[in-house]
Amino acid sequence: MTHRLPRTLRLDPSDTVIFAEPAEPGEWAVPGGFEFWDEAPESLSGKRRQAFRGGFLGLTSFGWSTLVEVAEASEVERAAALAALARHIRTRHGAPDDAAAEDAAREEIAFAESLCDHPPGTVLALSRSVEDGQVRERFRTLHRRETPHSQFTSLPVFAVVESEDEAVEHPDLTRLNRP
Repeated sequence: MTHRLPRTLRLDPSDTVIFAEPAEPGEWAVPGGFEFWDEAPESLSGKRRQAFRGGFLGLTSFGWSTLVEVAEASEVERAAALAALARHIRTRHGAPDDAAAEDAAREEIAFAESLCDHPPGTVLALSRSVEDGQVRERFRTLHRRETPHSQFTSLPVFAVVESEDEAVEHPDLTRLNRP
């Protein structure tokens, strides 16, 4: 039997810049919001805040990934992901015993699986915020177009497109951080 789980995806090197601990591409992942339970979201800053706002937790490195893709996981791969997460919950978050850690990991894996009710290869992104004192997670799915937009058919996936209609700004970056 196969399962669908999120798997970390890196389309460019940005995760290595924005996260203190980036996940490696291809790791099984969970949303990982539990990583912030003992922290006040308003006190987070820098790379830790970036992980809170939009990171999925990789289950090998326990680093962060901005994007994941829906992927098929075998029973053995799912069991290994569950065991790795349970160990992490026990050692890093102080679960009282192995059974409690496994229960928490099972719940988190089940939630991750519930996000994967899409065809394999579907890309998922998340956004975490605090609304009315509660942490809220929103998930988006990104799908490839069947046919590319005609204006951009000759361009690669990512490209700079200049437009004569838009004004070009030249901000003074040295002044942006001054009060």
